[in-house]
Amino acid sequence: MQSTGGSRRVSQAGTSQTLTWRDPPAHYVRGGQDASSTYADLLRGRSAHIGGPTLSEFQEILLQVQPLIGLTAYGRNEKGDYSLPTNYVEAVRRACGLAVLIPPGETRTDAVLDSIDGLILTGGGDIDPAKSACGAHEMVYMVDVDRDRLEFDLARRVLERQMPLLAICRGLQIVNVVLGGTVHAHVPDVYGNKVTHRLPPREPVPHSVFLEPKSRTARILGVTHTEPMSWHHQAIDRLAPAASVVARAPDGVPEAIEIDDNENCLALQWHPEVTAETDPVQQKPFEWLVCKASQKKSSS
Repeated sequence: MQSTGGSRRVSQAGTSQTLTWRDPPAHYVRGGQDASSTYADLLRGRSAHIGGPTLSEFQEILLQVQPLIGLTAYGRNEKGDYSLPTNYVEAVRRACGLAVLIPPGETRTDAVLDSIDGLILTGGGDIDPAKSACGAHEMVYMVDVDRDRLEFDLARRVLERQMPLLAICRGLQIVNVVLGGTVHAHVPDVYGNKVTHRLPPREPVPHSVFLEPKSRTARILGVTHTEPMSWHHQAIDRLAPAASVVARAPDGVPEAIEIDDNENCLALQWHPEVTAETDPVQQKPFEWLVCKASQKKSSS
């Protein structure tokens, strides 16, 4: 269902002005160009204005829309605290989204999804080997049954609803497993050490990623080659039947997947949030998510 339009009153320099608009990103689509790409360019001031609100007014409109983005949190640490690296939240805020954390242990997933406009399945520790079918391995770490239970349930329901979803690293693996795929227990055991996907003991490292030129992911990022931060030791083994690999590292490790008949899911094996503040390409996944979430909120 498409939005029928609306208006917002914004104040600038002591004055107010009523602006008429359709879904904010769609207002700027030109010649079939992807809405999220246009929106990302506008936020960075690199796209020509084509009528309607100015860029600053557009940003204020989006701030008033305030799509709510849920981010799954890490499990309890040794102090009993839930946590999440701040760069996830900051990336959402830069894209004009409103971030809220979803801690493990929450069982009312339908109520959670009814309350948000988009979801980020974040990175972190490994999936329980019993669920990922990778088998026991000495390098498996930070397995959290409560987090697995929450994220598996959220992933199933978000995919069923086709809600806007950004799946990062562990999140990509969750999506693949939920849809019937499996995970390799330790990448070097299968692919060797040609490409370093994580520095010891557990530190991020950049490496090249090559994207299929005609993929949605390449269109969203605006590139077919990037060098993001990698921070994983596991990867897709058997690909889910409904998924396609659309990006790989030089050693062949799958780095992004797309789900058939679902344009609302962006799944990346790397960690865009780590360098999103300084690398516009890595900020784009968050802008895409907030764009999709804004359209969802405007049309509901």
